[in-house]
Amino acid sequence: MAVPDEADVIRVRRALKAEPAAWRAASRSGQTAAARWHVELADGSRAFVKVGATLESVAWVRDEHLIYTKMRGSDFMPEMLGWHDDGERPVLVLEDLSDGHWPPPWESAHIAAVLEGLSRIHQTEPPEEIIAIDSTALSLRGVWRDLAEDPEPFLALGLCDRDWLRAAIPIMEEASLRADIEGDSLLHMDVRSDNLCIRGGRAIFVDWNWACIGSPLFEIACWLPSLHAEGGPAPEEMLSLDTPGLTEMAALLAGYLCSHAGRPPIPDAPHVRQMQLMQARTALPWAARSLGLEPPF
Repeated sequence: MAVPDEADVIRVRRALKAEPAAWRAASRSGQTAAARWHVELADGSRAFVKVGATLESVAWVRDEHLIYTKMRGSDFMPEMLGWHDDGERPVLVLEDLSDGHWPPPWESAHIAAVLEGLSRIHQTEPPEEIIAIDSTALSLRGVWRDLAEDPEPFLALGLCDRDWLRAAIPIMEEASLRADIEGDSLLHMDVRSDNLCIRGGRAIFVDWNWACIGSPLFEIACWLPSLHAEGGPAPEEMLSLDTPGLTEMAALLAGYLCSHAGRPPIPDAPHVRQMQLMQARTALPWAARSLGLEPPF
């Protein structure tokens, strides 16, 4: 039976206030370097355990803990069962969701459940500690300027040729600068299949370290490229191209994904670049269609 090292076993025991009887490494490893375990207690109950392992993942686990503390009882997130922070490797214990459906595959009922869950999130009063989306570390602005200044890493991905990119950048940049992503709604801001499951017909969202305040429309727009990449409907089937403000959001989102996908891997989140590339394959042509440009491929 695989178990964490002895120091982490002690930390988890303190967070649970109980002795784990069995350990199982999480099969869905997530995008960050945090350690993840499913544990079973002597009474047969189960829990999911996340342990901050690196400088960034430690900060992200603490950010998550704040959200779970401030939003206890919300039906769109798992129940928090325990917490321990010795100043080195914080431990967050959550309700075990391994019996839920973790897409893909996507069915229409799953998509409807996610949209309904997002609606509940967006109607929830944000905790006062949550900051506005433009104040986060997402670096959304100026992404097309970044591509204009250094296009080579992106061009190496093969999503378009140099001539197409040169002609598209001014149009994409102008549109993205007009994108209104601000608002007063609570956002999860990392909606993807690895961060949600469907259980009892209801969507439950995990990994809340990017929670912020902003536009609900932008949150939905950010989800659509990954949904389509995993066999779901095209973005236009979810949101009409004539939705006010959506064209500008599509341009901003495409610029963000394209400007980041070709960058070096992130040591604390080694799968992120591949995930961004997967989404960029949908987001870039979606933005081009929205702006009436020729397809990039």
